[in-house]
Amino acid sequence: MSATIKLKREGAKKNPCYKIVVIDSRKPRDGRFIKMLGYYQPTFEPYVFQIDKEESLKWIKQGVKMTKTVESLFKKNGVL
Repeated sequence: MSATIKLKREGAKKNPCYKIVVIDSRKPRDGRFIKMLGYYQPTFEPYVFQIDKEESLKWIKQGVKMTKTVESLFKKNGVL
């Protein structure tokens, strides 16, 4: 099984919020996930980004890939 760290979209129309999850790469974006690592709310000013740093680094060390968006968020917020 290959896993990926993705953003899972939630929230209302034109008011998105995202969960940062570890999910099987073959599952759809909003499918069942393996582990929730945190959340991201881009509509707040300033935006809200909450992540379990230790848990996410553990998954990355195991070889889990990230989407480009998640990777840029991690770099911007000092996780990587």
